[in-house]
Amino acid sequence: MTDDTSDSVREQARPADPRPVAYADPAPLGLAGFAMTTILLSILNTNLLTEPGAIFPVLGLAAFYGGLAQFVAGLFEFRRGNTFGATVFGSFGAFWLTYWWLVPRAAAVDAHNGLGLFLLLWAIFTAYMAVAALRTSLPVLGVLVLLTITYILLAIGEFQGGPAPQVATQVGGWFGIATGLVAWYASAAGVINSTHRRTLLPTWPR
Repeated sequence: MTDDTSDSVREQARPADPRPVAYADPAPLGLAGFAMTTILLSILNTNLLTEPGAIFPVLGLAAFYGGLAQFVAGLFEFRRGNTFGATVFGSFGAFWLTYWWLVPRAAAVDAHNGLGLFLLLWAIFTAYMAVAALRTSLPVLGVLVLLTITYILLAIGEFQGGPAPQVATQVGGWFGIATGLVAWYASAAGVINSTHRRTLLPTWPR
């Protein structure tokens, strides 16, 4: 067997180079889960919907769509090497899972100050994520700025306490609706632009 033949056999025996695995963008899923859950809860906070049982659809979304689906989106952002996306979706997915666990228990006790501090800490986190979002897109930045304001208003409402909905909580509800709508736009832009392979909904990258 000649040297050329040996080299040919070795080339054929060498395993093929692994093909890169393509992962879909998880951001539209994470944004959609965040948007829908935020809008539904915010409608309750505005006092537009007052029936006591309205909290149960919110808790369902908080557990599975705003919570679990968004947390999984964060894990896939880790896989894609996106530190910002992983931190945002992982954290807010965990927020909604915490909300699902916390609300039924907090309703039985006086926890207004504790919940106010809880929301204030989330406002601080969201504010520095908004600084990071200056390098992403205008809708994502808008979501985080509006959400920071929402958290602050809801925290004020909790610190004020009392059984009746506070004005700060109701105003925070309106800001929450605006936050969710902007997040929905960002989600729609991600999935529609990707599917059509051209920009139909602009996101104004920064």
